[in-house]
Amino acid sequence: MNADDMSNTSKTDWSRIDAMSDEDIDTSDIPPLTEKFFAKAQLRMPKTPIKVSVQVDPDTFAWFQAQGKSAEQEMSAALRIYAEAHKAHSISTTKSG
Repeated sequence: MNADDMSNTSKTDWSRIDAMSDEDIDTSDIPPLTEKFFAKAQLRMPKTPIKVSVQVDPDTFAWFQAQGKSAEQEMSAALRIYAEAHKAHSISTTKSG
């Protein structure tokens, strides 16, 4: 990753998006939420995070900082997604093996 990768700015007209009403948004490609969806849905209550010290490459941390949100929260979310994906993989591997 280099500085050019982090300097790309969005070409989205955010002021136009912000000015749109709910009725102006085309949702025709979004399937309706069904009972099956809600049967599988999980409520996730926020947990009190623990503080840890982790060494991160400077360019990786710079990328997270450049996202405009809390780098620490974004890194935590990325780690959660990674862990859940691997947890699901290890469970399916255990069941089939």
